[in-house]
Amino acid sequence: MVAAAPGASSSRLPSVPCHAQVHLGALPSWARGGFSNPRIPHVLGRSQRIVAVLFGYPLRSPPRRLRRNKILWVARESPDASALRIRAQRMKGLTPVGSPENRKVSGGPGPSIINLPAPGCWRLTLRWSGRADSFDLDYTKSR
Repeated sequence: MVAAAPGASSSRLPSVPCHAQVHLGALPSWARGGFSNPRIPHVLGRSQRIVAVLFGYPLRSPPRRLRRNKILWVARESPDASALRIRAQRMKGLTPVGSPENRKVSGGPGPSIINLPAPGCWRLTLRWSGRADSFDLDYTKSR
C-alpha cells in the first residue's frame, strides 16, 4: 500500500488482509520517553507516524469487568492538542464486516480506553494534527 500524504482524506482500506502485528519487543526509540522498560506489547502504524502501546493486551470484546482495553497512543512528532480521531472497521480478510465505528481521544494522542463492539480483526485509521496512519488490531472474545 502506498501511504497517503499526511492529512490526506483517503478513506480507502489497505488492500491486504486484516492482520494485527503486535510486537512484544522494544518500542521504537522515538516512543520510549517515560518508559523504564521499553519492552511492552505495541503496534506500529503502517506509515510509522504513531504507535499503539497495548496496556490491555490482549484487547477484549466485550471488555472484561476488571481489565480495560487501555491503549497509549504515542505520535512520532509532537502533535498539537487537536483530537485523535479513530475510524475502526471490522474486517474478515479483505472484506469489511458491519458498519465502521468512530472513536475520539480528546487532546490528541495519549492514554485512552478503546472498546469495540465485537471480537475480530479491526482496521483502524487514525487522524490527528494534520497527520494520518493506520494499522490492524485484534480484539479477542471475552471468556
